[in-house]
Amino acid sequence: MGESVERGAHHVQSLERGLAVIRAFGATAPALTLTDVAKATGLTRAAARRFLLTLADLGYVRTDGKLFSLTARVLELGYAYLSSLSLPEIAQPHLERLSGEVRESTSASVLDGADVVYVARFAVSRIMAVSITVGTRFPAYATSMGHVLLAGLSSGELEHHLASVRLEPLTSHTITSVERLRDELDKVRAQGWALVDQELEEGLRSVAAPVRDRNGRVVAAVNVSTHASRTTLDRIRKDIVPPLLAACAAIEEDLAADPARPRL
Repeated sequence: MGESVERGAHHVQSLERGLAVIRAFGATAPALTLTDVAKATGLTRAAARRFLLTLADLGYVRTDGKLFSLTARVLELGYAYLSSLSLPEIAQPHLERLSGEVRESTSASVLDGADVVYVARFAVSRIMAVSITVGTRFPAYATSMGHVLLAGLSSGELEHHLASVRLEPLTSHTITSVERLRDELDKVRAQGWALVDQELEEGLRSVAAPVRDRNGRVVAAVNVSTHASRTTLDRIRKDIVPPLLAACAAIEEDLAADPARPRL
């Protein structure tokens, strides 16, 4: 399940297993049988059944007797996190203005383990095979926002990340060499933005820039995504990067001016 975590006497295994049951569901598996859940989590069928029925009692899961699926109440878990951040509400109007200026979809994300997690978005069209919403996760190494966020890590944090992640080829363009990824991140740090050409999905081009807190730490990334069939790399550099950088600067200014939540 990703990075190994040192567990102390405080560790509650039943909570870990319950969360694993919730995470078993997703866009490609919205409804699962008891056997599916047991297989996805490594639990016995009896244990998986207990967790599913408990989650059903609490209103997080529904079942027709054979298939189980999550209910909208699960959104409360994510909302508790989002509502503690000033970033989504501050970024949203800037994403909308940026989208109106470049006529493309815009998003903001943060780094969570090996993934970027979308915390705000304004979509003008659907250009990916999967639908992107707040909470969507993608591997950081194959995304423009991921490159920006990884470039903002300290050298020690980056080395830990690279040692724990597997660089799999998602398309023929995906960077799968640690050395090539390091070189790309050096370039991102130097120029202040990242451009990814069809590394996550064929036909998808994306450019991202960092959002920093008042101490200069990269806390989020904002991107503009477009389709390769309608936007050249040259147009991205000339026409999209400048307004993207301006939007990030405006978000940083608003974050710094927020007296209630000075930092994320």
